[in-house]
Amino acid sequence: MTRPRRALPALLTSATILSALAACGNSQASDAETLTVYSAQHESLVRTMLEGFTDETGIELEFRDANDSELANQIVQEGDSSPADVFLTENSPAIDVVDQAGLLAPIDPQTLEQVEAAYRPESGNWTGFAARSTALIHNPDEIAEDELPASMLDLADPEWEGRVAIAAGGADFQAIVSAVLALEGEEATREWLTGLERNAEIYASNTAIMKAVDEGEVPVGITYHYYWFRDQAQDGLVGDDAELHYFRNQDPGAFVSVSGAGVLASSDQKDDAQRLVEWLTGTEAQERLAESSALEYAVGVGVDSADALPPLSELQAPDVDPGSLDAERVTELMQEAGLL
Repeated sequence: MTRPRRALPALLTSATILSALAACGNSQASDAETLTVYSAQHESLVRTMLEGFTDETGIELEFRDANDSELANQIVQEGDSSPADVFLTENSPAIDVVDQAGLLAPIDPQTLEQVEAAYRPESGNWTGFAARSTALIHNPDEIAEDELPASMLDLADPEWEGRVAIAAGGADFQAIVSAVLALEGEEATREWLTGLERNAEIYASNTAIMKAVDEGEVPVGITYHYYWFRDQAQDGLVGDDAELHYFRNQDPGAFVSVSGAGVLASSDQKDDAQRLVEWLTGTEAQERLAESSALEYAVGVGVDSADALPPLSELQAPDVDPGSLDAERVTELMQEAGLL
């Protein structure tokens, strides 16, 4: 396929989609008027997990939905004047940007204890509430299992030229790059990205990668697990000839990315904002996630994810503090390599 011209970094935007969950109110109703939630996670998943929150607490919610980088940049630009009370991300590097700007309040300790330690940062300034695993989607008709790379880093080798798909402009792939940077260091990451610039075919999305692999345009692609699992749940409408391969062995390609939830330090409704994060990480919301069609991983203590998914404990993910991922440096390195 034709490689697109260099993409521009994500631009700030004030264009957002506003919606509210209905409030019925009860004896536990809060004095708060409305919490403003900046959300970059999939709208359907967030609304599913927060179902019943307003009925239970009396706290109404107004959403501003956009992508990770747009909302993180918007919050940093707004600073202490941001109307946001809670920030929800699809991947953790975006919430780290806000945290590093000193704009998040510490999460209540009892809320942190609801989440497995691997899926929240050591800082305690935000917490994970969902997770997704990196995987290699491949077409068995185009490449045999024993020909797959031992490591995701091997995809930078010359033998993979024109044979791997990535969505370089997406927050998902950039989060994966941030894990490579945290695990392997800057020089190794630069070398890997340079190899990918030569080898990779660039696609607009993970779904486009799955379609390309399924149709034999490329034999393999870097993606997250849930795109394939969602497609399989719909009878393989896009990827019926594609399969997933997990690198395991603490490889960077076994990275598990978390969706983050944080409370803005500038919020004048911090108690209610903390209640929302507590709800998202609690058993009821985590079970809703596990039972949903999202097919992302639950991260709540004692909550099993969907039966269709290999357990997180079996994926042998590398040990990465989700609060240590450097989105700004990743953007610079990808631009240097010509991938952005």
